[in-house]
Amino acid sequence: QVQLVESGGGLVQAGGSLTLSCAASGRILRFNTMGWYRQAPGKQRELVAIIGSGGSANYADSVKGRFTISRDNAKNTVSLQMNSLKPEDTAVYYCNIRLLSVPPYDYWGQGTQVTVSS
Repeated sequence: QVQLVESGGGLVQAGGSLTLSCAASGRILRFNTMGWYRQAPGKQRELVAIIGSGGSANYADSVKGRFTISRDNAKNTVSLQMNSLKPEDTAVYYCNIRLLSVPPYDYWGQGTQVTVSS
């Protein structure tokens, strides 16, 4: 079992910044990916950013150049620095860890609300 605890959501004005953090604990395999997804009201959950254990990262086109994902393998934490926030970034943000077992397995955090006011 793996537990994920998120922190850092809140209310911010457009153009502002927020940092989300997520700490994983439990039986974490060495090979995994960690990432952030978001779900806005009435929409499907979508990938925001993902980072491998080696540090390679991928971003949704909508956040490239504004968001930066990072991780600390020693502490099993992942962070998302969000700059130049837009109202359309408003959503519940979920931390994810995918254990690269056979088959792979996903764990999710409880979600943290990010609201960007115009």
